[in-house]
Amino acid sequence: MVVDVDGVLSDASRRQHLLAGEVRAWDRFFEASVTDPPIPEGIRLVEHLVGGRTTILLTARPARLVGTTTAWLDRHGVEWDMLVMRADGDHRSSPDVKATALAGLRADGHQVELAVDDDPRNAEMYQSAGVPTVYLHSGYYDL
Repeated sequence: MVVDVDGVLSDASRRQHLLAGEVRAWDRFFEASVTDPPIPEGIRLVEHLVGGRTTILLTARPARLVGTTTAWLDRHGVEWDMLVMRADGDHRSSPDVKATALAGLRADGHQVELAVDDDPRNAEMYQSAGVPTVYLHSGYYDL
């Protein structure tokens, strides 16, 4: 099972303003993730859906934030088996990043049976790749 972090487990609403406007402050947006509160309902939902599956957190956060991301996950009691992050310097869209990661996971022998994401573009990508998807509406993409 692949699970998104921001908007599913982590509440990124307090930093969405950094992406509003013509110039998006992506570096500041991602750096501010360390102070995100958890989304208890999202965490509980994922715990209920796991059902013995491997939990792969697949996030578009850049890999340079692996330390702060894993510390956040530990601090909030999120259980996971693998963390896949965007390569530093990769500026492709989230669906493109996640489609490549999904292909890599499959090539490595992972059978992705379910995806949980809050970005409708990612949900569409997973569904077109034959992965049943739970879409959680975070509201971030209504900006």
